[in-house]
This record gives sequence, structure tokens and C-alpha cells, in this order.
Amino acid sequence: MLGFLTARQVGLDDPLRLRRAESTRRVLGLKLNPDRDVDRIHGNGINTIDIDAIEVFHLLNYSSLWMCDKCKIHCSNGWGYYQCRNRYVHKFSVETVQWYPYDTGMFVSSSFDKTMKVWDTETLKPAEVFEFEGNVYSHHLSPIARKHSLIAVGTKNPKIQLCDLKSGSRIHVLHGHRGEVLSVRWSPRYEHILASASADSKVKVWDVRRASGSLFTLDQHNGDKSKASSEAVNTAHNGRVNGLCFTGDGLHLLTAGTDDRMRLWNSASGENTLVNYGKVCNESRKRLQFTVSRGCSPEFVFVPCGSSVAVYALHTGELVTMLRGHYNNVDCCEFHPDYQELYSGGKDCNILAWVPVLRVSDVEEETSRENKVQETILDEGKFGNLLHQKKITSLP
Repeated sequence: MLGFLTARQVGLDDPLRLRRAESTRRVLGLKLNPDRDVDRIHGNGINTIDIDAIEVFHLLNYSSLWMCDKCKIHCSNGWGYYQCRNRYVHKFSVETVQWYPYDTGMFVSSSFDKTMKVWDTETLKPAEVFEFEGNVYSHHLSPIARKHSLIAVGTKNPKIQLCDLKSGSRIHVLHGHRGEVLSVRWSPRYEHILASASADSKVKVWDVRRASGSLFTLDQHNGDKSKASSEAVNTAHNGRVNGLCFTGDGLHLLTAGTDDRMRLWNSASGENTLVNYGKVCNESRKRLQFTVSRGCSPEFVFVPCGSSVAVYALHTGELVTMLRGHYNNVDCCEFHPDYQELYSGGKDCNILAWVPVLRVSDVEEETSRENKVQETILDEGKFGNLLHQKKITSLP
């Protein structure tokens, strides 16, 4: 680390290298933080977590939605401390929640009650409600879109619904899957590119500007994509595909399936990179929320694996560590790229915070800094007393 600091100081190295090195060190030092307790107010398992840019994150359980500020409850639209039910609350399990990418005054939730609701953060009332024919497994807003405000929605119906926030209507349907759509994700690189995962074992990549169907279907065997007939046999997994996640740069796509496998794909060509992550336990019948680090070298994947969170090296498949702390299966995890912190939720009704462990040198430096501040304050106090005494003695 001293070498990075010296090289940066004299202008011999890119400051980004120092940042990546420190971010990597912090991720490799993730530990369960016993001092940061998230209030346990959920009566059922935690299905989904989302973090916004100002450290306020949404945590959802069955039919209740809570907003937490630095691990303290801020407000709720479900059952509160006085058992007063909000009439706008979802009636069944909430499966996905997401902040509106450009304004924390709005967020979106979807549920097994066949609805997706757009919420006003200030009033905790839905500004818009979309109703569907089947259970809603997943929805996603593009994190980079400027030319559209579409929400992709995956339901029990094989058709992917595209809902427009501006008009409040469903403007387009994507046909191609033959089973329920368990997960949908927009690309963080191209605003019109969408990926979808289904119970039919397939993962499709779409350009929503095209009306002629998907761009391609991922094939775990890297078959010839030029043959139209191959669409019928191309499968990404040998089971239900219930997890999707793009890397931060959008160049790769990760998928997880109930065949206990996770695969890394080239998002441009659809090629299976054949990275072997080994057995990744996945017993979920619904959407599995996993995440990828950003700003590290190498990058890491955080994926629920039984009652633990498995941490893998993205491009080698090496199992780096297992984060153990939950008492039951983990259903979701979310990474905070600015502070290299991880939050996980599971069926044990707990939300756990995993934070980088400070090195001994960091602790000593912080203690020394605090001591210097205290000494400065004491010195200033003594100096002020001397001036006061001198002023009194100088009075006639």
C-alpha cells in the first residue's frame, strides 16, 4: 500500500490503481459487524434488499415494506409498532423492490398479489399501480436510461411486460419464453438491452427497440447461434433459471439456476465463458438476488448459498470465502460499492451487515488522530483560560 501511495504522490501511477487495491483489500476483509444491528421487525423472511446512493436502503419481507436509515427504522407501509395496517400495503409476499435511479423520492415494489406499485417516499402511498394476471416474480428499471422510462416485469405468464412510468400503461410485450419469467435485468451499459431468465431453463437477451423477438438465447454448450432451429434446444441451465446479474461494466452476465450451477457469459456475443464455480446450492423456487462487486481487481461475486453467502472470484471461479452468520437460508444480498459493504437477508428474518475489518495500523492511526484532536481541544481551552485570567489581572 505504501508503494501505491508513493507512486501516486510522485505522479508515477494512476490513482485508480490505488483505489482498486484498497477496495479489493476491504472486500477480502469483510466480516459480520456485531456493532451494527438492523432492527429485527420482520415477521417473515427477507426477500429483497436495495441500497440507494445516500445510504438509505429498502428491506422487504412478506407483505411489509420498511425504510431503514443507517439500520434504524424510518417508516413503514406495512405492520408498524402499533399494529396499524396501511391500506395500501401489498397483500402477499413482496418479491422485488428498487429505488428510482434518479430520484430517491420514488421507489417501486412488486408482489405475489399480482401488482407492481410505484411509491411516493414522502407519503408512502402508491402514485401508480400496475395489475397483472399472475404473480410478479421480478421487475427492474434501467440504471442508465435517458430515452425511456420502462420497467421490465417478469410474472407467472411467459410474456415479459414493459410498463411505461410516464404514461402509466403497459406499452409492449416480449414473446419468447415458455415458462414463468423469474428474473429480468437491464444492461448497465446499453439502455435498450434487457436480459430475462425463465423456468423453461432459458436466458434471452433482448433489444426492446426490435419487434422481431430476442437477439439471442444463451446456450451452455456454445452451439451455433446462426441456426434458427437451435432456439428450441438452447438452454442456459439444466433447471429453472432464477438469478440474473450484469457486471458493473455490462460486459458480462451472470446466471444462476436450480441445477446448482452459476455461469458467466459474454453479454455481447452470448458465449459461455466456461468459468467453473463448482456447486452453488440453489433451492429457491423464486428469484434469487445475488450481486457483483464494483471497483475491485479482481471483481467478486456474492451469492446466497444455503445459510451462507459465498464469495467467488468473478473470472476464475475460485471460492474466496463463505460468510456465515444467518440461521436459515439466505435469499438476497446487495453490495454497497462506495463503502465495500455487503447486506444480506434471509428466512431467519435477519438483515446482516458485513463490513471491512480495519487493520491494526488503521485502528492505531484512527486512535492517534482522535488523541491529537482531544489534545488540540485541551490546548485551546488552556489558552483561552490564560487569556481570560490575563484580561482580569489587567483590569484597573
